[in-house]
Amino acid sequence: MKVAFLGLGNMGFPMAGHLAAGRHDVTVYNRTRAKAEDWVARHRGTLAETPAEAARDARIVFACVGNDDDLRSVALGDDGAFAGMRRGSLFVDHTTASADVERELAAIAAEKGIGLLDAPVSGGQNGAEKGVLTVMVGGLDSDFSHARPVIECFARAVTLMGPVGAGQLTKMCNQICCVGVIQGLAEALAFALKAGLDAHRVVEVISKGAAQSWQMDNRAASMIAGAFDFGFAADWMRKDLAICIDEARRNGAQLPVTAIIEQFFAKLQARGEGRLDNTALIKLLQEE
Repeated sequence: MKVAFLGLGNMGFPMAGHLAAGRHDVTVYNRTRAKAEDWVARHRGTLAETPAEAARDARIVFACVGNDDDLRSVALGDDGAFAGMRRGSLFVDHTTASADVERELAAIAAEKGIGLLDAPVSGGQNGAEKGVLTVMVGGLDSDFSHARPVIECFARAVTLMGPVGAGQLTKMCNQICCVGVIQGLAEALAFALKAGLDAHRVVEVISKGAAQSWQMDNRAASMIAGAFDFGFAADWMRKDLAICIDEARRNGAQLPVTAIIEQFFAKLQARGEGRLDNTALIKLLQEE
């Protein structure tokens, strides 16, 4: 299938690579051209100068960019993807964005005869590189059925959650859960160290019981070592939590713990540590 991929960051670069490995005809666009050139040098595919050019004649256009404004910039305008897409094609957005922007773009796309799925992902850069992401999708069942076999090139689970926007709302639930676990793990490890315990041994023991989590299995050792120069940046997690809190204001949900943790990420940013992995929350407990 002829497809396009817009945005070749830590997630998009390997995701587009899996599409190429699946023998799809991939055209890529990235705001920084050097990344697109690097991708083309490593994979079978074509580089485009604009999103519209990348989208021309593509049956599915994938996007994975930074935020709502970035998403609008690659989708709309004379150089945006919608300008190059033909009727009956499909726009699949893997950005973690607001449900509102997805509904906004879906309405514009529908006027042009284009389908849209909001399809944020979970699994991090490691999951993208291994092709085992979890994808939560909002949109029409017919569009989902069309896109699912292609999305499975880089995913192990692809689930339709409801109409457009439902994918983003599910991703908000994911991020709310993640930060609660990360903060709890950070507090437990900091407590263990203050108590004079062998933190690695503590993790070895409690990971066999009810405290076990993905974060404990994959991040406890790096948190104990103070290694944070990898992974999902605190900057991006705070962006995601702001989306969650804004949505909660609209729907009446209460997020008291999430709101507190969002401010902890603000402290990391104020210290100039926003590019560290989001598990750097433990630094606030060790240094203050």
